[in-house]
Amino acid sequence: MTETPSWSAEKWPIAPPSEADWLHDLCGDGSTGFMPPALPDAAWVLHAMYEHVSGPVAATYDDLDKGRVDADQIDPRIVAHLRSDGIFLTGEHPGSDWRRLRWSELADRTGDPLVPEGQYPSRNCFPSAKKGSSWPVSIWAPDEGCLDRPSWNRLIDILIAHSPDGPDTRSMAHHGLMDLLMGSSDVDLSGEGEIKIVCAGHLRDAKSLYDSPFAECNPANLFAADRSWITCTDTDLWATKVVGPPALISALLHDDEIEAIRIPWKH
Repeated sequence: MTETPSWSAEKWPIAPPSEADWLHDLCGDGSTGFMPPALPDAAWVLHAMYEHVSGPVAATYDDLDKGRVDADQIDPRIVAHLRSDGIFLTGEHPGSDWRRLRWSELADRTGDPLVPEGQYPSRNCFPSAKKGSSWPVSIWAPDEGCLDRPSWNRLIDILIAHSPDGPDTRSMAHHGLMDLLMGSSDVDLSGEGEIKIVCAGHLRDAKSLYDSPFAECNPANLFAADRSWITCTDTDLWATKVVGPPALISALLHDDEIEAIRIPWKH
């Protein structure tokens, strides 16, 4: 496995915010991420979910919150990793007691579509897997507004393979308002108007953006300086949209590590 480079301000210096003006002209408001149309093609990289190795259980996070479940009825290895609502922003693999649960596997199990028709990939997905709005404690739901680190790293590898300049491809990272609120930077958020940070660097260093102080995980947008491809991770969604040439999109759809789909009504 290739070691992830460390983030540094030298590799990703702040660029003029105007570098992202074309995205505003194309998409409108981008405070939670500029969502471009297919240029000319698009796919959605699904954020990873995980299931405890002990397998499915009926108890939900709500059950535990309300104290209605006796701990003896739940594998203690699961209890050790519980999140209060089943959805919590980390971007990291939850640990050796958890395995990757493909969206396609859960869809086959529940009979739910991967994404309900007309919807974005979000909390509206997989209603049959939940009791009310609460997930079973055996499932680690996809992170909202955060592409998991393994998928982010793999996405960068694929972008490098499908960019003319490969790892030397000049790229821009756009951190919107929600990135900055979740990040650890000292950016002044008290001013008026649209707040965004744009950093410039090279694709070979893009994995390190996951550890940028301007966001909790990956940036809202990453795009090639020549505008040949763009990624968008919106704060409310469970998938990252990638738009670009058909060969790039085909590579995402057929990759063994990334789970990606086309959503015709959100193309």
